[in-house]
Order: sequence, then C-alpha cells, then structure tokens
Amino acid sequence: MRAILAACLVAATSARPARAAERTPAVDYALHCQGCHLADGSATPGRVPALAGSLARFTRIPGGRAYLVRVPGVAQAPLDDDALAALLNWVLGRFATGGVAPDFLPYGAEEVGRLRRLPLLDVEAERRRLTGERTAEPP
Repeated sequence: MRAILAACLVAATSARPARAAERTPAVDYALHCQGCHLADGSATPGRVPALAGSLARFTRIPGGRAYLVRVPGVAQAPLDDDALAALLNWVLGRFATGGVAPDFLPYGAEEVGRLRRLPLLDVEAERRRLTGERTAEPP
C-alpha cells in the first residue's frame, strides 16, 4: 500500500503545471495570443489585425499606449499585472517593426493594472479615432 501511495505522490508532483518562475513572456504569448495573432504576429484576415508592422505607431500617437492595454484580448488576459506588463513589453520588442517611440518607457504592473480595468467596448472605432483611418464607404 505504501508503494502505491509513494508512486501516486511521485506521479502527482511530476505532473504539476509550470511554476510562475518558469513562465516567460514568449510562453505567455504562445498560450494567450498566438491563437489569433499567429506565431509571427500576422493577422487573421477579417478578424484580427496584425501585430507585426502595426504596433510601433501606437507608441507614437496620443492614447496609443493605453489602447494597447485596453483591447479586450489584453485587458482580459488571464495573467497578473506583472506578467501582462512583461508580455506587452516582449510583444513590442518582437513585433514593433521600426521600433517604438524614442521616449517610450516599458509598461509597468501598476499602469497595466489601472488601464486593463477599462477595456474598450468598440475596438475598431477607437483604433480609427486614434489613427485617423476611415471606414470603407459602401459602393
């Protein structure tokens, strides 16, 4: 009986999920973002905009910094504020083609925690407002 109990204990402890110390922003991206934004940060046509090639501009326009935290996929990610800040900084480093604004400071947990409590309700409208993009006119 002790042998069975010992075997169960060994199996249970070896099957534990990864500890927080083993998690990295790259792993968090793979788990929480890559399903829609793909491994290379490209778009899911008609549904999700590309990260690659589009993020840098949001670091250069008023309101863009908050926008990146407030989009629902970010604001509602099942990560604590520290991990989410690290993920955002990693994503910017990886996909902000052309680099972030020269005066851009990395996200911190406090800022992320404050902004994510205000998720955007109409992401496309806010994106258009910030970037000055227009919607396509019907023919």
